Amino acid sequence: MEPKGVNFYVEAGKRAAKWHKEYISGMKKCRFDTIAVHGIYSMQEALDFNQGSIIEPIYMSSSQAYRDSDEMEAALSYQIPTWCYSRIANPSMYYFEGAMALLEGYGADIETSCCATSSGMAAIASAVDPFLCVDPKKPNQKMNFVATCQVYGGTFQQFGVRKEQEKNIEWRKVINSNDINEWASKIDENTRFIYGEMPSNPSQAFFDLKKVIELAHSHGIPVIVDSTVATPALLRPLALGADIVIQSVTKTLTSSGMGISGAVISRKNLTSRFGPDEMKADFATYIKLLPNRDNGPNISPMNAMLSLSDMRTLRSKVDMMSCSTMKIAKYLEQHKHISQVDYLGLESHPLHELASKYLWLVDAEYDEMYGKPVNRYGHLMSFHVKGDAMQTRKVFDGLQRIWRATDLGRIKSVATIPAISTHSQQGEEGRKLAGIPSNLIRLCVGGEHPDDIIADLDQALSTLDGKQINSTSPEYSAGGASSASLRNK
Repeated sequence: MEPKGVNFYVEAGKRAAKWHKEYISGMKKCRFDTIAVHGIYSMQEALDFNQGSIIEPIYMSSSQAYRDSDEMEAALSYQIPTWCYSRIANPSMYYFEGAMALLEGYGADIETSCCATSSGMAAIASAVDPFLCVDPKKPNQKMNFVATCQVYGGTFQQFGVRKEQEKNIEWRKVINSNDINEWASKIDENTRFIYGEMPSNPSQAFFDLKKVIELAHSHGIPVIVDSTVATPALLRPLALGADIVIQSVTKTLTSSGMGISGAVISRKNLTSRFGPDEMKADFATYIKLLPNRDNGPNISPMNAMLSLSDMRTLRSKVDMMSCSTMKIAKYLEQHKHISQVDYLGLESHPLHELASKYLWLVDAEYDEMYGKPVNRYGHLMSFHVKGDAMQTRKVFDGLQRIWRATDLGRIKSVATIPAISTHSQQGEEGRKLAGIPSNLIRLCVGGEHPDDIIADLDQALSTLDGKQINSTSPEYSAGGASSASLRNK
């Protein structure tokens, strides 16, 4: 076979990249729901390469073969688009990442890219670690980053233990994230990035994102936002000027609970006074092809496709869950056994007005049902039981319809006590900083009718009146042992 030469494949790759860029530009003109349904998968690809399949195929392959040595050389030197090895890239990952990038950049004239990861925690590490490298010009510099202390328990551990204790990188904690002066007081010449979670899990902390972005960029440092609870259906930080968004895609984006996945989505040409130019130019692609290539945290093809499939009805799902959560929050706010309800949708919440500036159901003004912009506040809320930790456990153990689990964003409602589960490892002092007392129950409302969830909460709370609950549980149901024990009877 006559060698074609590396340049033959480079030119072919340029033509392919040009076609894909034009197709994606056309998709950007579509509405949010259309992007969620179709992503970047085209009819031409389906007919030319995938036997006409209208749904993106799952490419369960570890690697890609090449026509000859010239194509391999062009591919492995990143001169042409390539799947090469599924630790780095794969067609299934590509379809998922393309859809995520479009959804997070929706409504803004910006270019975005995405690197999908094996979990939300992998996404956080992938997003922050490139900024926490030793500066060769200042090898003895004590690095720091500024982040809210109201974050998911796993994030608290990653920052407090893996970064601060193990690597001596200072985490400067922001306690009142809505105080811009507190943010400003933490930043100095050694600060690498600003990080915030909004709304936070589980305490519903919120901050004025535009002000924080303006502050960070005035110091030449990037803003990283964990927007897992809101999803792009309610909030798109990149469109407001943030540099990087993190999604624990396992949660609200993919409500089925059938897979684990995460995503790092970035705007092109982000703000950072640290790092190589290629990292700033296209952060998500940079980490995908270089750090994550070497560290190996990227997503598997199966989980990529499970996530992509679950995302197709995101807007309507978030709308439904938000409406149900509002009804349930109002019920709990009036309950005699509840001392406090944390839900940004309630007018009584101190951050309600601020949250209402940012949390909008995407495209509601084009929806026949609404025809105007409408606020929605998500599916996550928490409430404080009047009483101590044991009384809180009593209420929690009385739930029959709501699942006791550490998950969130499911199509089935789930609840947990963060002090003994998701945030237990950060200790009492850390929980006090984050506003997570032992009598707090986190509730993530699913797709059930809200009246049924209210009925379950009502009967669980009635245990504090001394009422007995008629359990529908099997005779013996102690965790994972139950089904095996029952089978052996």
